[in-house]
Amino acid sequence: GAASGLYREIQVDLQRTPWLHWSWRVDRVLSGVDERTKTGDDYPARVYVVVSGGAAFWKTRSLVYVWSSHQPVGATWHNAFTSNARVMALRSGTQDAGQWVSEKRDIRADFRQLFGEEIAQIDAVALMTDTDNSGQSATAWYGDIYFTAR
Repeated sequence: GAASGLYREIQVDLQRTPWLHWSWRVDRVLSGVDERTKTGDDYPARVYVVVSGGAAFWKTRSLVYVWSSHQPVGATWHNAFTSNARVMALRSGTQDAGQWVSEKRDIRADFRQLFGEEIAQIDAVALMTDTDNSGQSATAWYGDIYFTAR
């Protein structure tokens, strides 16, 4: 198992462009993991939206969209390692594995739903594929990531 990620600091004004779009594809999902636990906190694909806490780094919050191996589409939960990250399953299992799928999310609405607060901007976007806890393997591809007004 391993983990790889790409992190880009970028300030996005969510008053103007609250919609995040991307496409992704996974070759397979992971078997026998409970993604809500530390030992199962592995995903074939994740997209993070980060709101920085600045100097108060402990206030940094992350909204994490995942291609879940076992949680149902629409399920949400706290990340097993930190309460400052909330996870939302947008895809689940093998139904769409092996093909490109597109996503479109209203970041402000999702942040409000999962954190109960309003945000005006984000400070970073990150991608991650990881199997470091389960020792399995996965491959993911990510298409263009962009923000729009609608």
